[in-house]
Amino acid sequence: MPRLRLGHWVDNAVSFLRDHLAWLFDFVTAVVQHMYDGVNAVLSAPQPLLLAGILAVLALWLRGLTAGVLAFVGFALIDSVQQWDPATQTLSLVLVATVITVVLAVPLGVWAGRNRTVSAVLRPVLDVMQTMPAFVYLIPGIFFFGLGVVPGVIATIIFAMAPGVRMTELGIRQVDGELVEAAEAFGTTSRDILLRVQLPLALPTIMAGINQVIMLALSMVVIAGMVGAGGLGASVFTAISQVNVGLGFEGGIAVVILAMYLDRMTGALGNQVSPLGRRALARADALRGARIRSYRPNTAVAMAGVLVLALVAAGLGVFGGSGGGPQVAAGKNVGRGKAVNLGYIPWDEGIASTYLWKEALEERGYTVNARTYDVGALYTGMASGAIDFETDSWLPTTHAQYWKQYGKDLTDLGSWYGPTSLEISVPSYVKDVKSLADLRGKASEFGGRIIGIEPGAGEMNLLRTKVLPAYGLDKEYQLTTGSTAGMLAQLERSYAKREPVAVVLWSPHWAYSKYQLTKLQDPQGAFGAGDRIHTLAAKEFPKKDPAVAGWLRNFHMDEKDLTGLEAAIQDAGQGNEQQGVRDWLKQHPGFVDRMAPVGSTKG
Repeated sequence: MPRLRLGHWVDNAVSFLRDHLAWLFDFVTAVVQHMYDGVNAVLSAPQPLLLAGILAVLALWLRGLTAGVLAFVGFALIDSVQQWDPATQTLSLVLVATVITVVLAVPLGVWAGRNRTVSAVLRPVLDVMQTMPAFVYLIPGIFFFGLGVVPGVIATIIFAMAPGVRMTELGIRQVDGELVEAAEAFGTTSRDILLRVQLPLALPTIMAGINQVIMLALSMVVIAGMVGAGGLGASVFTAISQVNVGLGFEGGIAVVILAMYLDRMTGALGNQVSPLGRRALARADALRGARIRSYRPNTAVAMAGVLVLALVAAGLGVFGGSGGGPQVAAGKNVGRGKAVNLGYIPWDEGIASTYLWKEALEERGYTVNARTYDVGALYTGMASGAIDFETDSWLPTTHAQYWKQYGKDLTDLGSWYGPTSLEISVPSYVKDVKSLADLRGKASEFGGRIIGIEPGAGEMNLLRTKVLPAYGLDKEYQLTTGSTAGMLAQLERSYAKREPVAVVLWSPHWAYSKYQLTKLQDPQGAFGAGDRIHTLAAKEFPKKDPAVAGWLRNFHMDEKDLTGLEAAIQDAGQGNEQQGVRDWLKQHPGFVDRMAPVGSTKG
């Protein structure tokens, strides 16, 4: 049967829309970005415990004293594990996505509830939206809206809209038909029937749908951390990439606390806004009597409490902040506040070099925004100009496919470290395997597989197309795909049991300091001569900022400096990468002046 080129048609459709509706996507990007910036500015302005107090007062109003206390304790826990800023970013993303989703979903649900033809048309569309894997929505989002907050919000809206539409339609259809007929008999207009009969009675079901929208939005914005949306998604993505169990747990518990708070508060809010719900609450309060644990202040008292906390915040000067950033000597203030956007893959050398340059550029007066991305999203962002530069491209081999695809829209600012190497490694207790050729005939010992990493990684493509066929291993072994985290987890399990295992690795990598491993020799040179780590930038970046481009072209680090910097960042702990850089720089005085010499701006 001939191949149906469905993917090719979709690619063409996406390219057509991107080329002919760019003005629309730019407008949507501006609106969503401004909404997010506004909400995030409000949530990030107060001190963490003050905002926790405000959210606790809202919980007290909606759910009672116990909920208020637990809410405060939960948000205080988020602050104590240094996940407050990511949590507020995630909450901002959820709120923006939820508002837009509700504005679109409720009218569609009402329309479908009152018109069976519309319902029949929408049903298969909603089925596709609800069952399509969440990651798929990020791909067109990157092409249409670039990287960052906007594609994450748009993907979240699409992913979370289905339950909002379905539950609204269900609520409208569940309204007793006799009530609608009675209203019509008294001459009530269709508009008034909707607003005064159907919507009030359907409100509990609609609020349940909104609750589901919020829960799905929260799950999706975490996934959107892969494309630079930030927030807790970035923390979770970094933890997965580095197999950092502690960071993964901290990010995960913050997500759980947010989810529980939003779930309980939206459920209680549904009771507050629904006439039926208010009557049920009044009956429940009468039965409970005056118990302190179930005390809930009325709306006026709760709003007064929030207002008092806001006034206290203003009086203490905790809103806004100084906005000064790091102090820069007048003679070294090259940037004068100019913004520079850095992207990085959460690999050790990428984190180290990125935060080193972040610190150096801030000392030169630049405002630096550094975010983590998946490798494909990183190259896409640089090609579109959303990311100014990144420092962790392995060329000419590992990232060859990305350079081939995006190279015409990028500028290579040269290599700063090398050579590197790509390899398959086995534990040193596997005595009879020293080279790739030694793997032949031993598939049973290794379970017939070589443990790989992400399927899009350049090394995986090289293994599939060149290395394994060169040694006749492609028929004997299965190259498993997954993630770097999965590969390292399997290595740790097998190493603990002293089982034979073959894993895809590269140098430099911290695994060689943690485990005793043997790099399998490559006598045929199938892996190539080895890469160097390059700095790549957006095409126009050298013209946009020739000073920084010149510094990057002359930047170099040796193995001693790089591994020492990585160790300092590890010692500083997760979330304190820049402090680790500062600690290392104190032991290397003058290093920033050599990296970014003032007055020498030509490459």
